[in-house]
Amino acid sequence: MASRPGDRFFMGVMRFILSPPERNSEQVVEQAYLTGFDRIPNMVRARAEGDTLVLQHSGTEAVNLHVPWDVAGYERLTLSTGTLVESATPYPLPLELARGRLGLVRNQAAEWEVAGLAVPDSVRTAVREATRYFSRAAVHQQQREQSSQLAEQSLRASLDAAAQLVAAYANQALPLRIRYNGRQPLLQGGVLGSSLLDDVSTAQFLQTFNVAGVPFSWREIEIYQGSFLWDTADKQVAWCQMHGLPVFSGPLLELDRRSLPDWVHSWGDNFDALFSFVTSYVQAVVSRYRGKVAIWQCAGRVNSSDLLALSEEQHLRLVAQVVEVIRSLDRDAPIVFSVNQPWGEYLLHRQREFPPWQFADVLIRAGLGLSGLVLETNLGYFPGGTRLRDGLDWSRLLDYWAVLGLPLYISLCLPSGAHEDPLANTRTHVSPSWTPQAQEEWVAQHVPFLLAKPYVSGILWNQLRDGEPHDFPHGGLFALDRTAKPVQVALAAIRQTYLR
Repeated sequence: MASRPGDRFFMGVMRFILSPPERNSEQVVEQAYLTGFDRIPNMVRARAEGDTLVLQHSGTEAVNLHVPWDVAGYERLTLSTGTLVESATPYPLPLELARGRLGLVRNQAAEWEVAGLAVPDSVRTAVREATRYFSRAAVHQQQREQSSQLAEQSLRASLDAAAQLVAAYANQALPLRIRYNGRQPLLQGGVLGSSLLDDVSTAQFLQTFNVAGVPFSWREIEIYQGSFLWDTADKQVAWCQMHGLPVFSGPLLELDRRSLPDWVHSWGDNFDALFSFVTSYVQAVVSRYRGKVAIWQCAGRVNSSDLLALSEEQHLRLVAQVVEVIRSLDRDAPIVFSVNQPWGEYLLHRQREFPPWQFADVLIRAGLGLSGLVLETNLGYFPGGTRLRDGLDWSRLLDYWAVLGLPLYISLCLPSGAHEDPLANTRTHVSPSWTPQAQEEWVAQHVPFLLAKPYVSGILWNQLRDGEPHDFPHGGLFALDRTAKPVQVALAAIRQTYLR
């Protein structure tokens, strides 16, 4: 991994005018980034110069800007422009965002209609409205304030059209998927925490999920080198068996502070020692639980980890070794690999040889026998999480990852509040607009759509309870007092409607 590069690394400059000027906020400057045709985020240096956003970047080709943007009626979304080339004249950002979103919704509606989707009249009406506002905004570019207001109206209409289009896709495609495949075992899972559920929570869990995630945390199992504590994991696996829930394990390997035992750090950057420790740990886990685990999740967040001074080649070697150890001990069980931040936001300030898609591609091409990919998306958190995007951006992401030819699982959580969370391990920013109702609404609107995509095999909610240590603030289904949040009811309704 490279250190902070010098000025000559940033060869391109893009400029955007924001109107009104107060839009050019610290958060916009901090989170704006550019991608090229390969969809890989360029390293950038962003700054505000009055009402102008200036981005020096590491690419030279045409780029798309991705930026957090407030639109009335929506949570703060990361939106993108169309493809732009460097220009001596700054681009008017509201107009370019409106252009990009209108083009995306029109193209997607046409593509899905050709595929057989019945596009609702309300979508066509909203698209016409967005087009009318955009045309007026483009004509009045010299009147900056008026043009920006019209562009914002166009953007709102395009987002309305996109939301209706995504809902139509889910309503039409998901029932068809189930009808032609039987009541197929699409997975909707929840990751168990460090303690067992009480009777009330157990009943709610069983209403909501048809698979349970058992983390097999290395830090909790091998507190002292060579000494394994199986009590919690044994009880979790036994609980799953008692309730007839398949076990979705792991990730067995995660290279972060909450996952690695303290004693591992005493070996410093000794890769050979780490390789041996990982091998020994995975052998112990798989030997104990083979035949009881339905799916082995071999590793997670390795693509974005920078805790240890390891090369990306060493990261890949570790993951490959975990897969080989699992396969040697449990020959027939499916093995999946988890990719963190699949849009690649972590690349904004880090130079990497293998962005997330390429990282996974290398492992797949190695012929390890991987059975699927898990895309980890902790939504609405910055830094460390995945930016919030609308359904059409999700569709494009999933289509992009589906090219790798493996079934996809979506691992997610999102916040129910922005206040202080003393049990959260990750220090991150959460928008104050997040509430329990907003968390529920996002799930009700988006999860059926995700399950409707033909290559998505399941959804995994990766934080269950706020009342025990967890990664991201307020991301659980159960509040601090152990009561279920509205989001649990929404997920239970999806389970009862569509899944076994």
